[in-house]
Amino acid sequence: MATPETTNHRARNFDMVPIPVKVGDLAKAIRNKTNMHFGVYHSMYEWFHPLYLLDQKNKYSTRYFVNTKTFPELIELVNNYQPEIIWSDGDWDAPDTYWKSKEFLAWLYNESPVKDVVAVNDRWGSGIPCKHGGYYTCADRYNPKALQTHKWENAMTLDKKSWGLRRNANLSDYLTIEELVATLAETVSCGGNLLINVGPTHDGQIIPIFEERLRQLGDWMKINGEAIYGTKPWKDQNDTITPGVW
Repeated sequence: MATPETTNHRARNFDMVPIPVKVGDLAKAIRNKTNMHFGVYHSMYEWFHPLYLLDQKNKYSTRYFVNTKTFPELIELVNNYQPEIIWSDGDWDAPDTYWKSKEFLAWLYNESPVKDVVAVNDRWGSGIPCKHGGYYTCADRYNPKALQTHKWENAMTLDKKSWGLRRNANLSDYLTIEELVATLAETVSCGGNLLINVGPTHDGQIIPIFEERLRQLGDWMKINGEAIYGTKPWKDQNDTITPGVW
């Protein structure tokens, strides 16, 4: 994680700390100082890992990558940091049988230290999204605009074109606070959860435009939060005469 371009001394020292220490510190801080629930994002595959490329070459008839990297990594992640949410990703190239998803989820829900509190999404193998999972994410920026029978999440970004940081982005590429509130209202009216992604800098900082949007949404929630957390979906999701009302 260390980069020679890092100029901030404190950030440079932090970059040299192994990832597990960062995760552990973050989990501890969240649990000790907030009433939030701690969760983790986990990518099933690594595009250029030699063992993954070997399994891919073998048309996933072998599991060298899964058996030596992904599966034991997930077990270690849960045992060490006890996340209450596991947001799985990077699964789509191979079936769930290759990823050993059933084996992991069976352990997670029956034997793991978080078996009574954990929730997972639906990205555990090709063909699985929007069909199986504690809650559905279906596809990036999924917004069905209709009431769903299963718990779901709209995973979207403040940058309309990227999940990472683009230094060449134009102002018009970012959602305005009005667009963000509208997306929140649409999502909640249909029974969904809104996951808002921002792309940090290489040393973990949040750029001003992202910070501004998040603070604006926080200010809006201070006034209107009851309409988000204290409500449930109605029988109709929007007004057909004035379709912008959700």
